[in-house]
Formats: sequence, structure tokens, C-alpha cells
Amino acid sequence: MTARISHIELDDRNLPPPTPEIEQERKVAMYDLLEDNSFGLPARDGRDVPDGPYRVALSIRERRLVFDITTEAQDQVAEFHLSLSPFRQVVKDYWAICESYFDAVRTMPPSQIETIDMARRGIHNEGARILQERLEGKAEVDADTARRLFTLICVLHYGG
Repeated sequence: MTARISHIELDDRNLPPPTPEIEQERKVAMYDLLEDNSFGLPARDGRDVPDGPYRVALSIRERRLVFDITTEAQDQVAEFHLSLSPFRQVVKDYWAICESYFDAVRTMPPSQIETIDMARRGIHNEGARILQERLEGKAEVDADTARRLFTLICVLHYGG
């Protein structure tokens, strides 16, 4: 399958060191993303887009989320910038529920952990939906890929 991401990179140079929990979220999202994803670039402005797989670099520059897309040979294919404004509240909500979840795992019974995890999944799904909307016309991703990319956006947004 060529409509996929083969390499993902986060530019987190200007962020504070992550907590162990955030680092774990990042590692799991990156691993899961590379194991199974669907990522395609539509033809734009009448130009064909080289087939994937693609290398994706995510960063935040000038308060915008930047997707830098290259081929396996590292030829530039696309770069697009998304406003972070539509993500702010859902990222804030996501980290708040993650804090509750991380605390619950240490101290609460499984039934309470499950309730918090269900809320966390709901917020995560909302973030993925917003990302799919923002990527419309720029990149085509399935729901699972959007969820994993949203997690990585949250990691980048954590210190920013």
C-alpha cells in the first residue's frame, strides 16, 4: 500500500521535556501510526502528487501546525499549515482527562478507570474529527490515522 506514512518525525526542540506519561503517549502513537495508517495526498491545482509512502514531519511554527511531506527519497511533496485555534479547547480537554486517567490508573478500581477512559476516547475522537476536517482537500486520512496524529499534535501542543 502506498497511501501511507512510512516515517513520522516531531519537531519538539523548543518544548519542555515531556513527563513520562506524555513520552509514553507519544511512543505508542508513533508506533501504532507506523504499524497501520492510511495517508494520501489528493491532486491539487491540476498537478499529480507522487505516490507514497510518505515521510511526515510535524512541527509548530508561528502558532501554526505544519505538515511537511516528503517521499521516501526525501523529495518535497507538500507542506501545509493549519491554524491551531480549532484544536486548542479539545487539546486542553484531552490533557485534562489524561491527567485524571493517569492518576486513576495509580489509585482507582478498574470500573472507575474504564469510565474515565471512555471519556478520554470521546475527546480523542473529537480531536480526530477536527483534524480530518482541517485536512480536507490537503490529505486523506482514516479515523485511526487521524486519532494517532491528533495524539502527536497534543504532544507538540503540550509545551507550546
